[in-house]
Amino acid sequence: MTDRVDRSGLQVDAKLARFVEEQVLPPIGHDAAAFWQGFAQLLSVYAPRNGALLGTRDSLQMQIDAWHRARAGKPIDQAEYQAFLREIGYLVPEPGAFTITTTGVDPEIATMGGPQLVVPVLNARFLLNAANARWGSLYDAWYGTDALDAAPAQGPGYDAVRGAAVIAAGRAFLDQAVPLKSGSWADLADVTALELANEAQFVGKTAAGLLFVNNGLNIEVVVDAAIQVGSTDKAGISDIVLEAALTAIVDLEDSIAAVDAADKVLAYANWLGVIQGDLTDTFQKGGKALTRALAPDKEVTLPSGEAALLPGRSLLFVRNVGHLMTNPAILLPGGGEIPEGILDAVITSAISAQDVRGLTKYGNSREGSIYIVKPKMHGPEECAFTNDLFDAVEDLLGLARHTIKVGVMDEERRTSANLAACIHAVRERIVFINTGFLDRTGDEIHTSMQAGPMIRKAAIKASAWIAAYEKRNVAIGLAHGLSGVAQIGKGMWAAPDMMRDMMEQKIGHPKTGANTAWVPSPTAATLHAMHYHQVNVFGLRKDIAAQEVPGLDLLLQVPLADGENWSEDEVRDELDNNAQGLLGYVVRWIDQGVGCSKVPDINDVGLMEDRATLRISSQHMANWLLHGVCSPDQVMDSLKRMAAKVDAQNAGDPLYEPMAGNWDTSMAFQAGCDLVFKGVDQPNGYTEPLLHAWRLKKKAAG
Repeated sequence: MTDRVDRSGLQVDAKLARFVEEQVLPPIGHDAAAFWQGFAQLLSVYAPRNGALLGTRDSLQMQIDAWHRARAGKPIDQAEYQAFLREIGYLVPEPGAFTITTTGVDPEIATMGGPQLVVPVLNARFLLNAANARWGSLYDAWYGTDALDAAPAQGPGYDAVRGAAVIAAGRAFLDQAVPLKSGSWADLADVTALELANEAQFVGKTAAGLLFVNNGLNIEVVVDAAIQVGSTDKAGISDIVLEAALTAIVDLEDSIAAVDAADKVLAYANWLGVIQGDLTDTFQKGGKALTRALAPDKEVTLPSGEAALLPGRSLLFVRNVGHLMTNPAILLPGGGEIPEGILDAVITSAISAQDVRGLTKYGNSREGSIYIVKPKMHGPEECAFTNDLFDAVEDLLGLARHTIKVGVMDEERRTSANLAACIHAVRERIVFINTGFLDRTGDEIHTSMQAGPMIRKAAIKASAWIAAYEKRNVAIGLAHGLSGVAQIGKGMWAAPDMMRDMMEQKIGHPKTGANTAWVPSPTAATLHAMHYHQVNVFGLRKDIAAQEVPGLDLLLQVPLADGENWSEDEVRDELDNNAQGLLGYVVRWIDQGVGCSKVPDINDVGLMEDRATLRISSQHMANWLLHGVCSPDQVMDSLKRMAAKVDAQNAGDPLYEPMAGNWDTSMAFQAGCDLVFKGVDQPNGYTEPLLHAWRLKKKAAG
């Protein structure tokens, strides 16, 4: 039985009420009674609006389903299709020429280019690692991954041959990023005697060595001949430290499993800790207890002799949940659950208000802004709702208008098709747009679920609409003035153990004109930072802005499998691939409350998975099942065989609960089945309603 307290007619979980009243409100001088009264009033206005928007989603989907069913077997005529989408309000008129007017944006977002991490807020150690990933050792990143084209390290202990290869690669990087007036860094024997080709690249001296800048990113050359690496280097250089993850998104959404008040309070407490600057985490490593805390700022002595501080930590966004889900942490006067996105907006902003008022140890935004990423919005009406909601939250907390900035994730089809109108709706506070292939594909499948069977999942990545989607996002952002004001971002590299492949492929992201892209780890951030030394993103944008923007004809092409006649083996392979990925993620979500982790794929390659990948797999299987590409028996056969494979892949986990043979008792397996067999009926193909229901059952069962 949940212990609740009445607060202005709201039935609030007692733990959440105590957290807010004892830890969140006192530092900002906000009276608790006034807060709850204002919160209740806000909910009386915005909870019904939230519900109405979800009703619009359902209405549009029903009309699109009916349109496709009425034209079953016929090719889609784009002119007719788009006329229909305009008639029902799915497509809206373009807003015309405008430029965003956002102010008070930190340079990490507005004028710099570099990697971005996304980190689950429920894991304090990962959260600290991400916040501290502003600076990363290039030597460590090369030595410990396959990014370096050299023989793997031979242990135990330091491998001098591998170390020499790292040093040589480091010198080559410095020759490219910070060239000398003459000669090569490889020939340098005395760092105090170096002369740069461009003296403006010298920033100053740190306690560890020398600091340089290239394309707006800092490079620290660490000099210490007393340690092993430095002792083998003729100039005594022991490391090259790169400014890496300029920003990090602290995630309350797709990468966590938060289904009740206890989960939400832990999430908010970790956000409070990282904002206040006192978050720590103690863990065991190598038989020793280690405590991790936030890194301090980096002190620099400038050539003038003046002292300066560089940020020691990534600038933090917080990703709230979208508009769909509710949470039992607070019950409304009628007994319904609070819309979770509204709860997140109020509480994360109240916590961040401590930073705005300069009450924290380090500070996050030097411009006094709060950065919220808002996911899974469908079209400009939902963006306008978010803008109005943030106005109301600012009024509730006594914050200046547009203190709360918004990042719009371009990951739903209706947003992609109306992106300019979405940006226009939040034009005074927008600081971020990005593309997310995974959720965007899930919505692509569900929106056109009734149109016919989709092509195989891997082939969707090469579809015409994907290329149009990626290019339109950057072009539309540039057309409306995001450059120099806001981030334009690209999606995740999901394979943390495949850094050589990442280095070969992910340079494509800055080449598109995007000034940030997601990476799966601090190490990956350090390596990906090199791409922004190779590519001057802001220098490319003038040419990119002049290119033609792909039209809706390409964007709205449905990836249907016209004329395909797959063999039984091909169908089984596709089902197995989807089922294995689905169950590998779901079993940790339901049984252990883990929302993001490195999950082995069907070929045992570890991939960072979150709910977005689950949405694709479940919707793809549901689509094939709906259109008779496969039978229910074939789907269940794949699910059961892949459950056994997932069990084997997790055999070393002492907390793991096997699914195979426990078909009627494994809640994780039952959840996986529901996601497929009930997939057609899920709102916009989202997995959250079923996941939350099964996770709550699991928690209740102990």
